[in-house]
Amino acid sequence: MIAFAPQIRRANISLTRQSEKMASKTNPFQFLQQVRAETSKVTWPTRNETFVTTIMVLIMVVIACIFFLIVDQILGWGVGEILRIGR
Repeated sequence: MIAFAPQIRRANISLTRQSEKMASKTNPFQFLQQVRAETSKVTWPTRNETFVTTIMVLIMVVIACIFFLIVDQILGWGVGEILRIGR
């Protein structure tokens, strides 16, 4: 295990140097060009996919709200019963 440690350190130093070199070469204009090129590669969802996904999320939120309301009511009732016993 100790024999591998120098190799790991060299790899980390190499990655650090590479990232510093990349960061120092890119000016803001080039960066924006790269960002634009990368965003053009993204497969954006269609309007229908966005609509369906939004509806699914809203349905899940309603289900979660109902679940936590029921759990809260049950726990509140249980704590109330426990406190009534102590009177």
